[in-house]
Amino acid sequence: MAKPMTKAKVADYLAGKLDVSKKQANTFLEELARLSYREAKNSFTIPGVGKLVLVNRKARMGRNPQTGEPIRIPAKRVVRFRVAKAAKDAILGGR
Repeated sequence: MAKPMTKAKVADYLAGKLDVSKKQANTFLEELARLSYREAKNSFTIPGVGKLVLVNRKARMGRNPQTGEPIRIPAKRVVRFRVAKAAKDAILGGR
């Protein structure tokens, strides 16, 4: 399996593709991340890639794997990433 791209490799690729410096590409990635963290409360969409959304997860019963004892897992809010249909089709191919 191929290694995933690192932040430095992504910045290097963007710098070459957009004809900007690596520093500018790196700054763009950092600002995009900051913006997504700040706006995730309202859902943050990257067109063609996907969307960050907050989801309320219900309380549920689980099991302690060490003892097998049932335990109650409390309700909580979690961040989910929903992949856009365009990204799914591009990666998996249309059906």
